[in-house]
Amino acid sequence: MKKILNLLFLSLLLSNIISCSQNKTSKSDADMDRFVDDLMSKMTLEEKLGQMTQLVVGFDTTGPVMSKDVEEKIKAGLAGSVLGIYTPEAIRKLQKIAVDNSRLKIPLLFGYDVIHGHRTIFPINLGLAASWDLDLIERTARAAAEEASADGLNWTFSPMVDITRDPRWGRVSEGAGEDAYLGSRIAEAMVKGYEQNDLSKDNTILSCVKHFGLYGASEAGRDYNTVDMSRLRMYNEYLPPYKAAVEAGSSTVMTSFNEVEGMPASGNKWMMTDLLRNEWGFGGFIVTDYTAIPEMVNHGVGDSSKVTELSLNAGVDMDMVGEMFLKFGAELVQSGRVSGKMINDACRRILEAKYKLGLFENPYRYIDENRPKERSFTPEKLALSKEAAVKSMVLLKNDGDILPLDPTRKIAFIGPQVERKRDLIGSWSAAGDWTQAVSLREGLEKKFGKNKFLYAQGANLLEDTALVKKLNDFGSLIEISNKSPRQLIQEAVQTAQRADVVVAVLGEAFSMSGEAACRTDIGLPENQKELLKALKETGKPIVLVLMTGRPLTLTWENDNMNAILETWFAGTRAGDALTDILFGDVSPSGKITMTFPRNVGQIPIYYNHKNTGRPVNENEKYTSKYLDVSNEPLYPFGYGLSYTEFTYGDIRLSADKLVPGGKITATITVANAGKRAGTETVQLYIRDVVGSVTRPVKELKGFKQITLQPGKSGSVSFEISDNDLKFYNADLKYVVEPGDFTVFIGGNSRDVKQADFRME
Repeated sequence: MKKILNLLFLSLLLSNIISCSQNKTSKSDADMDRFVDDLMSKMTLEEKLGQMTQLVVGFDTTGPVMSKDVEEKIKAGLAGSVLGIYTPEAIRKLQKIAVDNSRLKIPLLFGYDVIHGHRTIFPINLGLAASWDLDLIERTARAAAEEASADGLNWTFSPMVDITRDPRWGRVSEGAGEDAYLGSRIAEAMVKGYEQNDLSKDNTILSCVKHFGLYGASEAGRDYNTVDMSRLRMYNEYLPPYKAAVEAGSSTVMTSFNEVEGMPASGNKWMMTDLLRNEWGFGGFIVTDYTAIPEMVNHGVGDSSKVTELSLNAGVDMDMVGEMFLKFGAELVQSGRVSGKMINDACRRILEAKYKLGLFENPYRYIDENRPKERSFTPEKLALSKEAAVKSMVLLKNDGDILPLDPTRKIAFIGPQVERKRDLIGSWSAAGDWTQAVSLREGLEKKFGKNKFLYAQGANLLEDTALVKKLNDFGSLIEISNKSPRQLIQEAVQTAQRADVVVAVLGEAFSMSGEAACRTDIGLPENQKELLKALKETGKPIVLVLMTGRPLTLTWENDNMNAILETWFAGTRAGDALTDILFGDVSPSGKITMTFPRNVGQIPIYYNHKNTGRPVNENEKYTSKYLDVSNEPLYPFGYGLSYTEFTYGDIRLSADKLVPGGKITATITVANAGKRAGTETVQLYIRDVVGSVTRPVKELKGFKQITLQPGKSGSVSFEISDNDLKFYNADLKYVVEPGDFTVFIGGNSRDVKQADFRME
């Protein structure tokens, strides 16, 4: 009896706690509602439109327009947010104008592109995704938020969650790759890292999921270009990461530049209101991308007044830099083309974000001149930068176990990227200081001393002077040697001939990927290939180390190099991490999240494609294939080697039938058959064999990492429920259909074991 009474007491206590918590939340929301109601009752229409306007000033811009008369507009209450500056000193100045000189003293939001770190830079996002380590990715976002908030910022335009299947598109460097499931999990991790579900903390910032939507599917892999696809494809293949970020609590959403179903996203009511707000329940505010509203005129959907009307009626809340709401908003309301309610709702959402950040309570809460020193470039963040760099690197080839390197042998490090530092922090490197980055040579000399290895430049990064000028205009700092290309290669060959092993360190300049950095030829620059061919003729074994922002076409390199290591642009501690990888202090564990094509003619190429009525058959002419190259990619999604070898047993299913609401456990034994410890990312894929609409050949549905010592093995299990089998049918209903399914488990999307079960 006593035990029952104790249980009842605990139950009542828990119920009371939950009730109090709910009341506290309700009270907080009620307080915010009263505050915002009171403030808005005092606002003029122009001041409301001002809150819906973002101005750009300062250090960095990503568009052709700079705001004019910024201070005067802030004084007049005609700005709600500022983009492009950081540091407490710079931000304090503008915040003080808003708080001291505007009529209603409404504080400003300060946004910045904090994409893969702020001061301490982590690997580019495509590299971070290659770690498949969600905890690591969340920690990098957390560290970035701490540094950004210390610099006075309270809003980042991240995560970028566009599904990307065309490596010609420069912005593949910003995202997680081609898979919706992995992209969704990474989106959730980054939102959590930035916001921590608690914007009242002075080290959290607003996240902004972008680019809504479908931007990664732009035609021809060209930025700002058209997107066209069926809604069925949207829902199943491209929308899930945006939805996951919204459900994870992202406070803001950014519109994309592309059109969707014939209407630019910034004026697309179906996307912004019907889907995002009504279907997904998004309650935060929507901001356009840079001058996206005036650019709608070029799309051909109306003049400046009309595109502003379209954007407001679509449900857009803030105009980034275009100032179209300021120019046309009042007239549109007064003429009845836009309702006053649309303006009030938009303004309210922005004010609510400021309230949640605590800016009305203390407009200067993010502004403390001592905080950058305390929270930026800390030993912990630098260690995290190195950890992230190590885990992001992907070993693509390692014939004869040439890696790891033996430091007792004579090694030549050759290539323009041995010493370059600017590229290491990549594009979208925010307030990162490239001079603080550790180059490969610095990493080597820190570990082994200055006279341990041989070095030669071997080639310029590029020989195309017109391209060099274009890239240098965007800060690439590419220098062309006074020596001729022939002289550089001769010096490299002479150096290689003195060595036992050659490490060629090549790749892109950072500005060859990122926004407005699309390429039709995604191979290594021709002068770098010439260097590799000359080194090949020496007969020395060659390790190719790549520093890039995208997958490259590497067919010749794969055929002729002994080893290939993809390091992406690895961040502030790149050189230290790369040194540890090359010499075996740690085994590489990264796995690519975008398919590497054999050549550009295969693009778009991705693992979770549909089958055709005439699947490839090399022995029959009239099947779906190329005459000149295999359908298969050079390196498949999920691929990456280790310094050890992992073997997989057969899949063991706990049952061969799955009932609604039930679960099946799929278990596999993974063994380390090599001589070194290593970490393997075990990947689960599922195929719906027959569907009411055609289904992909396989889809990622789970992954787990296991670390094994040499000779050891371990079991990895995945629970499969009917949730993992759901998809959007022809009526856009999210359903599971009975029938046969195949489960695949392996170390990448191609090399898998399989088993079958049935959904009852």
